[in-house]
Amino acid sequence: MSKSPNTSIAVLLPCYNEEVTIGKVVRDFKEALPNADVYVYDNNSTDRTAEIAASAGAIVRKEPRQGKGNVIRAMFEDIDADVYIMSDGDDTYPADAAPTMVDKILEGYDMVIGDRLSSTYFQENKRPFHNFGNRLVRGSINGLFDAHVTDIMTGYRAFSFTFVKTYPVLSRGFEVETEMTIHSLNNNLRLYEMPIQYRDRPEGSVSKLNTVGDGIKVMATIFRMIREYKPLPFFGGLGVILGIIGLILCGSVTVSFWQTGMVARFPTLIGAVMLVIAGLLLFVTGIVLDVMAKNDRKAFIIEANSFAMLRRQRNH
Repeated sequence: MSKSPNTSIAVLLPCYNEEVTIGKVVRDFKEALPNADVYVYDNNSTDRTAEIAASAGAIVRKEPRQGKGNVIRAMFEDIDADVYIMSDGDDTYPADAAPTMVDKILEGYDMVIGDRLSSTYFQENKRPFHNFGNRLVRGSINGLFDAHVTDIMTGYRAFSFTFVKTYPVLSRGFEVETEMTIHSLNNNLRLYEMPIQYRDRPEGSVSKLNTVGDGIKVMATIFRMIREYKPLPFFGGLGVILGIIGLILCGSVTVSFWQTGMVARFPTLIGAVMLVIAGLLLFVTGIVLDVMAKNDRKAFIIEANSFAMLRRQRNH
């Protein structure tokens, strides 16, 4: 799809109590993308976020289910566009990077990632545990999927129509960005990373992130998605560990039997055999679930191709 006046662009801004910054963010995106529709989804704000966003020219809608993941799910379901730009309402991401992100989607990429970590994030963000968490999540996911994504958790992204309509939003909170990245890597989607100039929140703007609580949720999301997307390494690895422990215990009982001619530790032998059986069952479970996961990836490709074809037909 080539860029034309008929190309529809939607800027998505999930917001909760962002009255200090939302007006500027809306104006910046309207200046950077004059033909785009800017949507602000107010997630039960108790301040003037919705009022200020509307006065700045945004299309304001309400989402009663609390949590960023719930807001993004509603946005993806409600809004139809050729290109989607997702950002935050806290004025930490530069709107002037949006046109380049749009161009990359129109070139054929499924998702463009606004990479904070290669530029100013570690200088601007003064929360050391957040920086440590970013590195931990990045290392875990890249190692598992043999990938090289720099910024796993950025909230500044661009999406194609097909990505938005085929991506199942399961997370309810801030862990949704991690889920997006894992979903993309698992399904071998076309990703493009571009460095952006991140800036910390302005004075008077308060972060909604909980370092410990949100960190636990992110790690829980990674654990869940490893279990679902990589079942053979997950269950097979557990099975191998249990099996090795069982075999070692069996070996110790066997050595004792050779030396004495008696089985003196029946409880150990029984436990060892049970561990070996449990290990075999986990390994077989991993094989079965791995086949199912591959079938899910095949079904996703077919669904994505169907959406892309319908979109082309609609545009023609």
